[in-house]
Amino acid sequence: MREIILKRIYEPFDEMDGSRILIDRVWPRGMSKEAAKVTHWFKDISPSPELRKWFCHKPELFDEFRSKYIDELRTDEKKLQLIEQIMDASANNKVTLLYGAKDPVYNHARVLQEELNRKIKIGNDYVE
Repeated sequence: MREIILKRIYEPFDEMDGSRILIDRVWPRGMSKEAAKVTHWFKDISPSPELRKWFCHKPELFDEFRSKYIDELRTDEKKLQLIEQIMDASANNKVTLLYGAKDPVYNHARVLQEELNRKIKIGNDYVE
């Protein structure tokens, strides 16, 4: 069974994390590469700079941000390729998506996880 979880990059490393994929465009402030123990850094799967700046982590904009980011995830060729790489990695291994945002609810990592889980369900012939 595929397992894709979220974790704030500032949380301690755990051997059970599996593949650790950083999904932020910029490296998290104050985090060394050694401490992060990142397997992959997928900068281009994050929201476009314009969308990220527009959203600015404002909860009242989250629904519209979510919709726009999902559109990017479904139409941007580079993002689609990275989604496939995450899906491939999760086929045989646990995947932990790492993000730096302080808010655990209103952030792009939640939207990405949602989209990956939707693709898993479609692949397993579940009806949405």
